[in-house]
Amino acid sequence: MGWGRYLLLGDFGQQLDLRDQKAEIEELREELRQRREPGVDVAGQIRQLQDENDELRLYVAALARILVSKGVIGKEELRRVVDAVDKEDGSADGRFTGPIG
Repeated sequence: MGWGRYLLLGDFGQQLDLRDQKAEIEELREELRQRREPGVDVAGQIRQLQDENDELRLYVAALARILVSKGVIGKEELRRVVDAVDKEDGSADGRFTGPIG
């Protein structure tokens, strides 16, 4: 998994990594579904989602900065990729609702 698989297997290795990540995400989603209880405080759930969103934004910003600082991708190229992905779901609205992989 990771860089070693990518270096040895190229795009196929990357696809294997993506498949593994997708499976892990689905496992986490199922775990969250099982935790839900009827009558749970909606305001508390919203606060939790906001906290999770803030943490995800932090990680995405950190990853983007690392990629740019190491010269893996330039700022303009990153912006073009983000814009292209944004349009893939049929609407350039700053959100993405299409499939990840």
